[in-house]
Amino acid sequence: MESKRQQKFSRVLQKELAEVFQRDVSHLFNGAYVSITQVRVSPDLGVAKIYLSLLLANNQQEVLQVIRTNTKAIRHALAQRIKNQVRVIPELIFYLDDSAEYAAHMDKIISGLDIPPPSEEDDTEDESTR
Repeated sequence: MESKRQQKFSRVLQKELAEVFQRDVSHLFNGAYVSITQVRVSPDLGVAKIYLSLLLANNQQEVLQVIRTNTKAIRHALAQRIKNQVRVIPELIFYLDDSAEYAAHMDKIISGLDIPPPSEEDDTEDESTR
């Protein structure tokens, strides 16, 4: 469980990184929209794991590789924004957040299940137990 300090710091990072992605480095993504779904910070605030959701991206792995290649520039842009709020700019590690895809996959599986309707015998048993 994260401490209050970690939670506060991760919210600051999420907000400021969103601004960096929208304003400072948006030219890197070839029209893809990058959304930050979650930020997890280590207890010493030295490492931040950033989970990204990529919309309108033809190849998500390619966009993620571009982001990872430009981590130094992204970290520098972040540092310019939060240098007066923190002592140390954390190391940034980027991951794809596939929770939306997983939820869509599970929804497809559940909707594809063949669940038979309850029989009349089950209905009469339920009424007699009440």
